[in-house]
Amino acid sequence: MNDPFPLSVWERRFDHAVEIVPYITLAASLVISLFSPQQPEGGIPRTLVLTALALAWILGARAFLPAAVRRRRAAVTVHFAGVMATAALLAVHDPIFVIYCISGFFLAANFAPSRWTFPAVAATSVVLYGSVLDWSQATVQLVAFYLVIVVVQTLAIGGGHIAGIRLEDRQRKYRKAVSDLQAALEENADLHAQLLTQAHQAGILDERGRMAREIHDTLAQGLTGIITQLRAAQRVEDSAPHVELALGLARDSLTEARRSVAALQPHQLENAHLPEAMTTLARNWTQTTGVDLHVEVTGDRVPLSPAIEVTLFRVAQEALANVAKHAGATRVGLTLSYTGTVVLLDIRDDGTGIHASDGKGFGLSSMRQRLRGVGGSLEIESTPGEGTAVSATVPALQGTPR
Repeated sequence: MNDPFPLSVWERRFDHAVEIVPYITLAASLVISLFSPQQPEGGIPRTLVLTALALAWILGARAFLPAAVRRRRAAVTVHFAGVMATAALLAVHDPIFVIYCISGFFLAANFAPSRWTFPAVAATSVVLYGSVLDWSQATVQLVAFYLVIVVVQTLAIGGGHIAGIRLEDRQRKYRKAVSDLQAALEENADLHAQLLTQAHQAGILDERGRMAREIHDTLAQGLTGIITQLRAAQRVEDSAPHVELALGLARDSLTEARRSVAALQPHQLENAHLPEAMTTLARNWTQTTGVDLHVEVTGDRVPLSPAIEVTLFRVAQEALANVAKHAGATRVGLTLSYTGTVVLLDIRDDGTGIHASDGKGFGLSSMRQRLRGVGGSLEIESTPGEGTAVSATVPALQGTPR
């Protein structure tokens, strides 16, 4: 599996340098030592033996240990100790091998960013300076000078290793955060596209539902009234009043159809608030059906938001249409109650009631959907033969006075 966050160029170069620096420094030290006119005691054979020992150590760790094992803390520590030990022997034999000691600074990076980084750098510094110091002629000032160098060098190189590792970790986290953000943005873009599609489909369904409710609440009721008046006209000699009522219902239905298409409020609410519109509705309904309808308004009247008033008006229309079509009532009461936080609409009749199989018609579903759309609710109480009570409750959201 490919690493989504590979090592940076600097990390790859430094890791490669840590691997090859011991070989380069050992080879350089050996070449300079062999061509040096002043050979140390023991000469070239001892130099070659110690160099072979150092080379065998660094090659052995790479040849015989798998990469996963070489990264473990114990293996890194043993390998580092072996390199420092062979470097100390070579430097004591020939000071030119302090060049090989420098590889310890690179190997100390394998401990970063742990607390062992500083001891590794300090050990390298001690081997580096301790092997070239003539201890027989060392003074307190000279030893103190070397100790200061060791401390400063340890802090500088060790701190640099730790800072470099942490900087790379921070950059890696940054790259991961950027990658996650980009993936999240792409996912959000896909979700946004899906939401737009769903919203478009939901808008189509809502508009279809709205049109269905408007047709049912206005056109269907108007046509029912027209048919009722025309049938009544057929049964009497003087049909003019019934024909006139049918024409009036036709005109109102046409007006409501145009308003439904344009999503406008009922014409009864254009220049009046809900109580006046309810009174007009009751008068027209009584004139059409011949059933006595009593309207009562209680509480302090306040102008409601158009959405609330339209909803209550349409619910009243639907409830009265159901009474006219199904109830066979002789008396109906409509009560509009302003109670402060909510507005109640109660419509009661003395008709036949709602039978169990009739309680889930389109009209009742339409009323419930309208009320849910404004945060309201609908309750229906009915007993066969004893009438029906329809109660609608909506929040009293106030609108601007006309």
